[in-house]
Amino acid sequence: MTSELLEIHPLELKFTFELKKQSSCLIQLTNKTDQYVAFKVKTTSPKKYCVRPNTGIVKPKSTYDFTVTMQAQRVAPPDLICKDKFLIQSTVIPFGTAEENITSDIFSKESGKHIEEKKLKVYLSPPNSPVLTAINGDLKQDIGHETSSPRDKARHGVENIPPSQKVAEDFMGFETAKDAATMGTQRFKTSGDETEELTTASDLQSSVAKDVQQLKSSKADDFENLKSKISFMDSKLKEAEVTIMKLTQERSMVARETDKLQRVFEDEVQCHKNNSGRFSAPLRMHGGRCRSGDRILEQSLGSENK
Repeated sequence: MTSELLEIHPLELKFTFELKKQSSCLIQLTNKTDQYVAFKVKTTSPKKYCVRPNTGIVKPKSTYDFTVTMQAQRVAPPDLICKDKFLIQSTVIPFGTAEENITSDIFSKESGKHIEEKKLKVYLSPPNSPVLTAINGDLKQDIGHETSSPRDKARHGVENIPPSQKVAEDFMGFETAKDAATMGTQRFKTSGDETEELTTASDLQSSVAKDVQQLKSSKADDFENLKSKISFMDSKLKEAEVTIMKLTQERSMVARETDKLQRVFEDEVQCHKNNSGRFSAPLRMHGGRCRSGDRILEQSLGSENK
């Protein structure tokens, strides 16, 4: 028969229940062997509890403490009866194994090695009250009641004590639980700081994403404005090209008219030179030819014949 690897104290998790307030308890593991023992803590309500740490290594003949913190609850369970449970698994590991190497595979039963499992129930009590109610209603402790049955002794492994001594022990246990709650609260504050840092990082990421979105929107507006300006300039450029084309055509027409007038003027000048010796009649342009000189010549010849 395999001997017990870890001794767990206490054998149940006791929380003082107050609405919207956290509560913590301390669990101590004792390695009773000469070997290194790894442990892992599981719960049926992982979102409701914070276990620090939930895995670890207990050296031979030594103890190891971990804290369980119940998150603040907004609704109280009926009669403070809690059905949550915890499971502590433990197994022997080789010497030199690092804590970061403690994974779920180590506690797999398929490997064939011995896996020790112990279940812990959860008990809730109102503030400033030593009454503890079990989930099955079998265990009830009160200052004014004695609990000295053999059944209790067999189940919890403790001897029955007189009521006065029981009250003193409960008070000491309450002080220990109070200290454990303080430690758990301090650890949870660290977790709260981490949560605040994560929240700050999340807010920063959201702010950066918002700035990027605004920058994209601004760049998009600038791009649209640039496209509009380019389109406007392109329209103006086309208008300028049309204007230049019209001016070029008009210039060509003016040049042709100028050449035509130049030739007519030269013809008239030449005609005037030819007739200037005999006639002094003015020259008139007609169809690009000199007609006045011929008419004057005909009139002169007619008068001489008479």
